Amino acid sequence: MREPGDVPSGAPSSPLRIASLQPSITLTLARLGCLDDLVACTRYCVEALPELESRGLTVIADSWSSTMEELLGVRPNMVLASVPYRMESLAAILRAGCPVLALAPHTLADILADIRLLASVVHASDRGEELIAEILSNIEAVRTQAEKCGDKPRVYCEEWGKPLIHSQPWVKELVETAGDEFVGDPGKATTAKVVAASDPDILIFAWCGAGDRVPLLRVIEQRGWQSLRAVTQRRVYCIPDEFLNTPAHPLLQGLACLAAAIHPNSFPSHPRLVSLPDSPKQS
Repeated sequence: MREPGDVPSGAPSSPLRIASLQPSITLTLARLGCLDDLVACTRYCVEALPELESRGLTVIADSWSSTMEELLGVRPNMVLASVPYRMESLAAILRAGCPVLALAPHTLADILADIRLLASVVHASDRGEELIAEILSNIEAVRTQAEKCGDKPRVYCEEWGKPLIHSQPWVKELVETAGDEFVGDPGKATTAKVVAASDPDILIFAWCGAGDRVPLLRVIEQRGWQSLRAVTQRRVYCIPDEFLNTPAHPLLQGLACLAAAIHPNSFPSHPRLVSLPDSPKQS
């Protein structure tokens, strides 16, 4: 892994042949105007960016299960990976002599640094700085508006349900940007009993790989959370997975969803924010 801001040793000059192993990287390359450098990506990248279907790219496995043989078949001269990844897979790629840039962001500052690093690798530093400025401007606008709200609800954000795992540190920062308190330790496992004891004001679910299809009613019933403050006040929401778990600019949509859920009288509603349904019938 490289430190933020370091261009990997041996990084090729153009023309680049990039294999992207995570949607966050592919989406960043798209915003930088560098999709023509891609020769391979994962099916999750195609799901996140459907326009890739028309580009004839080779679809490969992700950072967790990609193999040296598969990657050598598409002859990349740069492999870009991001968490979660399996060190054994990346080590095999390195042994084959292919440069690998493996990102491991934890905070918003890390994510911005990674955007700057990716932009330098693909010779698009100016566009990278523009994207960083856009992200920072949006964050500051939400922070300024949230400061006017006065109240600071306590928000539980969940990234995974079996076991229960709190959302990542950058989500904690987004919650705090919206002027609220993040319940628990970001990125750490917890239990239904511990969450119930904290009795949050708001429950947010963004399960990895689930899109916006977290079964909110079923989760509440199975965990015995019917009497929690958030449930009785119907402040239970699902935010699409890609908006909170993609360490790239889609986090701005996640921030918009959080602000709309937490301060509905001060921020506009978001079309992808899913509320607790009235009926037990939920798709």
